[in-house]
Amino acid sequence: MEALDASAADGPEVRIARQIAGSAPGEARDAEAELYRLLAPRARRYGLRHLRDANAAADLMQQVMALTIEQLRGGQMREPERVLSFVLGACRLTVMDQRRGERRREELLQRYADALPMADLHIAPRLDHQRVAACLERLPARERSVLVMTFYDDQPSEAVGMQLGLSPGNVRVIRHRGIDKLRRCVDAGRRFQ
Repeated sequence: MEALDASAADGPEVRIARQIAGSAPGEARDAEAELYRLLAPRARRYGLRHLRDANAAADLMQQVMALTIEQLRGGQMREPERVLSFVLGACRLTVMDQRRGERRREELLQRYADALPMADLHIAPRLDHQRVAACLERLPARERSVLVMTFYDDQPSEAVGMQLGLSPGNVRVIRHRGIDKLRRCVDAGRRFQ
């Protein structure tokens, strides 16, 4: 009767964790993906609540889930049925470690700030925007379109390819060649001045 109650209380993550722990490393990919799907949002919410930064929470989620799956794969998690406790404990310890590192950096900076040399506030050289614009205009229309959509409109290769009727791989090749031509054109103009 006790075993029946224990299995009824087990959630799907426990069943999946046991499956991963009982499989050879790398053979339970579907189970690993399912465990990630179930537990990653909890780790992310923990990160958002304690770190108050979406990027830091996403990093925490990735780090903790990678650790969890590695521990299960290697059979190093003694109690796979406590996978949820492991994930939340790993989140807590990781956040504490990050905070400890931040405090240590702040203390060192306060202690040794006077001994650090001042940064040289040299003004960065101004790029020749007109030369870059002129060189961009000299590029063939397709290369110019790919470069503008990629760097000015900040679109991924897939979106650029969809709009121009190209494959993402072709977009990357055109972008690479366009950047090379643009660089050579700008460098050639500098040599003549």
